[in-house]
Amino acid sequence: MAIAGSGVGGGHQLRNSGSLQNVEKCKSPECRGTGGDLLCDGETCQTLPQPGEMWNLLELYHRLRNIQGVMIKYLMEKGVLTTEKQNFLLFDMTTHPLTNNNIKQRLIKKVQEAVLDKWVNDPHRMDKRLLALIYLAHASDVLENAFAPLLDEQYDLATKRVRQLLDLDPEVECLKANTSEVLWAVVAAFTK
Repeated sequence: MAIAGSGVGGGHQLRNSGSLQNVEKCKSPECRGTGGDLLCDGETCQTLPQPGEMWNLLELYHRLRNIQGVMIKYLMEKGVLTTEKQNFLLFDMTTHPLTNNNIKQRLIKKVQEAVLDKWVNDPHRMDKRLLALIYLAHASDVLENAFAPLLDEQYDLATKRVRQLLDLDPEVECLKANTSEVLWAVVAAFTK
């Protein structure tokens, strides 16, 4: 997977050894001759928004689903995730459990610390990745699992603070100064 930039805006890069080759051999016509940033897995590419550019919110859910697939493939290539089939009542479903539980424990500890020890009471002063992690953990219904080992009073405090975050109106928050509009658009997509 690669994020290949046009050189404008100093785009962040996330890549492995064959990432730029993925863009070169990609079958998607989006990869050819585009000036935008791409999230590419060798078969399909997702155009990432340029600074100041807005995503169509009607397409946001589908874009996020496609990006999720690309990220899962990347994490499987890196050995962070595996693939296994789980049998539910009427159908089989592919799941992607972690191969290393230490990563999971570090993420759980980060989330716990963010809402307990390092709580800043202002989402705009929180680390954006950590804020996104909390919202995505809630949307994935795994936040309660992260809080399960806490003491009762810590658990109550953590859930209260997460509830404060969930009660925020993403449309109001994205209008505040020095905020990430894309982050709050994703929050709106997952919490509504």
